Amino acid sequence: MIPSRHSGTMILLSGLVGVLLVLTAEARVGKSSESEFCTETEECLMFKRICETYEYEVREYGPAKWVSTEVEAWFLDYATYQAFWRLYGYITGENHEGKNIEMTSPVLVEILKNGVYKMSFLLPSEFQRNPPKPTDKKVYLIDMPGKIVYVRSFGGWLTHITDVYHSYKLSSALDSSGAMYQKSPRYAVGYNSPMTLFDRHNEVWYMAEGKPVCPSPGEQLLSD
Repeated sequence: MIPSRHSGTMILLSGLVGVLLVLTAEARVGKSSESEFCTETEECLMFKRICETYEYEVREYGPAKWVSTEVEAWFLDYATYQAFWRLYGYITGENHEGKNIEMTSPVLVEILKNGVYKMSFLLPSEFQRNPPKPTDKKVYLIDMPGKIVYVRSFGGWLTHITDVYHSYKLSSALDSSGAMYQKSPRYAVGYNSPMTLFDRHNEVWYMAEGKPVCPSPGEQLLSD
């Protein structure tokens, strides 16, 4: 049976849509040269800055694929140490294809209830479509949806104390501005190797609800 011109057009359009979806997904992982503070890995998670104040900024992130693991601990410091090496094993060959996978930035730690910490490594663009499955049962792949987050940045080291302090400062600023956000979970975000001593960049995130709020005088939504 010879396909009609109409069916051929539909097949072509479907193919183009599929290509666009792939490009859209991979476009969320970009070269570090495009980032102002993501400098230690070849690829980083890209974002659109919606607005900013003196206390925080609002960013929009697209969907992306990550590899994750969960650790139950009293403190962030212990949880991140244990979770990091578990995920590091995955990217250095502990997967069903024995692949070595390049490290990306940032490292995301989702702070859940009851002392559970979920650490995630962003998969590089090469593996966004079809990453190898982990061999460790405590490591798993996730498709993280797009999100809008309130962000507070700080230097130095990401520890339990600095995370609690900056999360409190961010939530206080958001409460004062009347912003709506999810108080749980929150995120601790790191961009640097433990070997980096200076010019470190860390962040804390809260997920936004409703329209982002940036109330400082003279500041406007950058997307307008």
